[in-house]
Amino acid sequence: MALGVQEREEFLAGRHVASLAVERGDGRAPLTVPLWYWYEPGGVRVITGADSVKARFISAAGRFSLLVQQTAPTYLYVSVDGPVVATTPTTVGDMVTEASRYLDAEGVDDYVSGSGVTEGDSGGLLTLAMRPEHWLSADLGWG
Repeated sequence: MALGVQEREEFLAGRHVASLAVERGDGRAPLTVPLWYWYEPGGVRVITGADSVKARFISAAGRFSLLVQQTAPTYLYVSVDGPVVATTPTTVGDMVTEASRYLDAEGVDDYVSGSGVTEGDSGGLLTLAMRPEHWLSADLGWG
């Protein structure tokens, strides 16, 4: 059964590892990689290396998709895709926001200090903001 708007947004805002997919543009299947993300109503944000393959493909395509799933009963998933609406150098605030979703306070400090991101230096990282245009979601009710 498809999730309602509030249910899918709450699920996407939860702590999950996402699978990001982006068109390669070379006749191959899309590049698909796991990554951390964060969602607030109206937008998904991800961090990636400015020189990464992922960043290059996203820049060329201008859009990407995310799939977030829960595999323990009950099986749920939310998939979103849309255009990149902002690409900015990653800030310390971005790093803290992302890491706080996945790590305890000590882990956040270690993650941020090890990232190379400082006030005024993105450490070669970009924060990409995607505005969801298309949603697909379901609660398959298994379990």
